[in-house]
Amino acid sequence: MYLMSSYQNYSGASHTYDKTRAPVGIEVIRQVLADGPVSLQHQVVVDGGCGTGLYTAALAPAVGQIEAVDINPEMLAQARSKIASAGYRGRVLFHQAPIDLLPLRDESADAVMVNQVLHHLPDNAAAGWPNHARVLREFARVLKPGGTVIINSCGQEQLERGFWFYHLIPEAVQRMKEKVINLEALDDLLWQSGFVRVHRQVPYSIVLQGEAYFHAEGILDPAWRSGDSIWSLVSESDLEPILERISNLKSTGDLGTLVQQADCSRSRVGQITFTIARKTTD
Repeated sequence: MYLMSSYQNYSGASHTYDKTRAPVGIEVIRQVLADGPVSLQHQVVVDGGCGTGLYTAALAPAVGQIEAVDINPEMLAQARSKIASAGYRGRVLFHQAPIDLLPLRDESADAVMVNQVLHHLPDNAAAGWPNHARVLREFARVLKPGGTVIINSCGQEQLERGFWFYHLIPEAVQRMKEKVINLEALDDLLWQSGFVRVHRQVPYSIVLQGEAYFHAEGILDPAWRSGDSIWSLVSESDLEPILERISNLKSTGDLGTLVQQADCSRSRVGQITFTIARKTTD
């Protein structure tokens, strides 16, 4: 069984994805890795679901080697081009594969990072998140004892209150919440998969789309919307009145007020959560 995005067409999004996305939180990842048992410059890091290579490119200068894995060939093509242009080709190995079947040896990596990927798994709470469990067991397999897993995801409250435009698409938000594992269940699966010392960091000032997030009229641009997979859950019939409303607010000069009012809780809940754990040494 190959696990890939259950709802977004990343082949289509691969050419525009980087316009509104950045490797946000990379400084958190670097610091967590630096606190690991192996010196940063000697670490082998797996980027699970690497996409266009944003995090791979940002981390490559600091570590020994990155094993960049993605199942989508178009996303990998963008990642390869990015790494070649940056001159990091010798530090990165690319693999087209699903993250539950990593083409890597047992206990061959010092760390695994997975950034905004797990919600794409075809999974749900009613079934007990079996595909999340498979992926975490696979991460444990390739990690050395004491190795680190870093999971960049959104919490349920962050989905409810952390994004100014989510109130425009409540049905899509509800569907997304059903795809996002709650943090307590994630903790349980990590423990069951052989991880210990589970803890979290929430960088409250970080926004997933960078400066593009505040470009409110970007909603009118399909390329802007492709930067957040939640828009794949919005039907055409629901999208049309949203675009009309944004256009009207833009023309009246009231769009900025909408953003300011809808974004007021983000600084208190944040948009992303880093869940960090170590593979047991037993």
